[in-house]
Amino acid sequence: MKLLKIGMKFLKLALMAGGVLLIFLTIQRYWAAAAYQGPPKSPQFRIEKIKRGNIENTISCTGTLSAVGTVEVGTQVSGTIKKVLVDYNDRVTKGQILAELDLDTLNAAVAAADASVIKARALYKQATAEYERNKPLYEQGHLSSQEILIYETEKETTRAELLSAQAVVKKEKINLRNAQIRSPINGVILERNIEEGQTVAASLSTPTLFIIAENLSSMEIEASVDETDIGMVNKGQAVTFMVQSYPDDLFYGTVTQIQMNPTETSNVVTYTVIVAAPNKEGKLLPGMTATADFVVEKAENQLLVSNAALNFRLDNLNNNEDPGIYVLDGGNPKRVCVTLGITDGITTVIKGETLTPGTSVIIGKNIEKTESSNGFLSKILPKLPGGGGGPRR
Repeated sequence: MKLLKIGMKFLKLALMAGGVLLIFLTIQRYWAAAAYQGPPKSPQFRIEKIKRGNIENTISCTGTLSAVGTVEVGTQVSGTIKKVLVDYNDRVTKGQILAELDLDTLNAAVAAADASVIKARALYKQATAEYERNKPLYEQGHLSSQEILIYETEKETTRAELLSAQAVVKKEKINLRNAQIRSPINGVILERNIEEGQTVAASLSTPTLFIIAENLSSMEIEASVDETDIGMVNKGQAVTFMVQSYPDDLFYGTVTQIQMNPTETSNVVTYTVIVAAPNKEGKLLPGMTATADFVVEKAENQLLVSNAALNFRLDNLNNNEDPGIYVLDGGNPKRVCVTLGITDGITTVIKGETLTPGTSVIIGKNIEKTESSNGFLSKILPKLPGGGGGPRR
């Protein structure tokens, strides 16, 4: 019984302490609510400013860089490569010896041809003498026409053999001269496909020994343009492009040729467009992959606005009205009709009265956020007027 009384006293003390604490917290909350002015009121609209600048409408594709004026150098003579006198990236001049075949066999062929000429000349000389000796006998009637014809035929036959032997000598000397492979142009060696001791055969097709670029200061891009875009590409059109080796550099070119022969890959039809690309700094190399943008439309020093401003509406009415934007006039939205120019899908060229760079335009509404208090004390304490929950810390 005594313990029960003691427990009741403790319970009364605990309830009294809780009540005092509740009163204290309520008073503190009222004081905080009175002092709290609430968060700063957020603007009703999201805005951007009209700016003046340049805009381009482009179509994109990829292509491969190649040198202008590339020449493949081969050989017209079969044989064994004895000397290779140039290497990759060497600059060569027209007529310079690039490589040389073994000349022993060719020199022997020239000597044999010279011997054939000597023999043919001797036979021709003999046949001519025989004909000249018997011709007076024919004229005097001592020889028949058939007999003099034999001497004449022998003379002409040996003459033909002499001419043939002389042609063989000329041919063998040309082969000897062609055994020294020379550069046909001034340029740079891009590719070398031979080594000393290698055998080359020119019987069926001329093998490619060297590839020489006439001038690496002028490059070209073979770009593959989709059939849906080829109608917007024209000769003389400006092109900008980038290469992976220099991702921060922008290069410029011009369309020089549109090839009409299509290429179809996996049911996708493309056309090859040649783009001239100056390379004065020498950064561009043959074989690089270029990402090219063909400039279809371009506007310079024009007023530009975000497409979000053109799409903004204060309500859902009048969706088919003329193009316009909302500007802030004394803090209130005011609609201004505009004339639209080209667009790149993000910004658009506009024209309108009273519009100047720096004018604030509305691009959307700010979404009002409400604060909720889900703490334990918020549930047990009474709500205060004004919805204040005290300042957040």
